[in-house]
This record gives sequence, C-alpha cells and structure tokens, in this order.
Amino acid sequence: MAKAKHERSKQGPTDGERVALPETDEGTILFNVPFPKDLSQLKAMAPIVIKQPYQIDYIHSYGQDSPFFAGLANRKLLGTRCTKCGYTYATPKLHCMDCGSECDWFELPQVGAVHTFTVCYFGSEEFLKDTPFVLILVEWPGINTLFLSRLLGADSLKPSLDWVGMKVKAKFRRLSKFKPTDVYFVPA
Repeated sequence: MAKAKHERSKQGPTDGERVALPETDEGTILFNVPFPKDLSQLKAMAPIVIKQPYQIDYIHSYGQDSPFFAGLANRKLLGTRCTKCGYTYATPKLHCMDCGSECDWFELPQVGAVHTFTVCYFGSEEFLKDTPFVLILVEWPGINTLFLSRLLGADSLKPSLDWVGMKVKAKFRRLSKFKPTDVYFVPA
C-alpha cells in the first residue's frame, strides 16, 4: 500500500488529497482584512496599503581600489604616486590623470590639515540622522590632491574659518565596513 501511495505522489495528487503551499512567518501577514458582505460594494472598498521593506544582496568588487579599502581596515591611509611624473594622489588613482602612466601605492601621513570645509544640513539616507555634519578636504605637504572626509569633534552649529589650516588626525572605525567612511578626522 505504501508503494501505491508513493507511485501516486509521483503522478500528482488525486481527488481527496490536499495540496497546499507551506505557511511561513516571513514577509507581510495580514489579519482581519476588511471585506464587504455585499460584493456590489467592492468598488467602494478602500485600497489596502502595505509598507514592505525591500533588500537585496548587492555583490560588487572594489577592483583596482581594493588596496585602499584593505588599508582602511588595517588603519592605514593609502594614496598613489605616478611612476613617471611623480604626481601624488590623496584619493588613489591607478593611472596618472596628468600623464597617463601607472601609479604605485604609498602610505599617507595620518596627520594633515583642513584645506576647506562645509557644513552639511542634508545628507543621503545613511547620513541624514547625523545632520548637520562637517565635511573637510584634508591636505598634506607634498601631496598634489586633497582627501574628502568627515570631521568629528568640531561643533557643526558653530562653524569657524579658524578651522581652515587646523591640524587633523585620521581615526578609523574599529569594525571596518569597507566604505570610505571607515576613516574620519578629528582635531589633532
């Protein structure tokens, strides 16, 4: 008899056997959904509105910038230097934007100075809760470009031109997220 039931299950359900999708607790579960007793009232029914979070796992590669993010995870700030003309980039480039030659990696000092700043009163979703916050461009002697980062430890409600030229020191998140925000600066 078990063999006959097994053979039937391979062919599909027969009359009297129930087939149902498994019930789970994930996703949206609604209870007591309003429904009119008279079907002629369906057109007047209010729309059902559901707020449903949406998430995907986005897989991407840092490619040529991988050493920069590995450096941040190891509390090192890396830039690049052109192998031909010597132009230096605080924000790394694989090839020189001036002459097109390949660049090599080097470690930037962790103390620099504020070149300029802005106070951000609006930000993307990730930073909106932190507004207002201060963004700075950090400069180093002998480095041709600037590095964009956040400045913590300065009162964003009382910005001051005295911040220009102020010495700042790099700090790193204890748990790296492999994001540019893994590094930030504080007054030195």
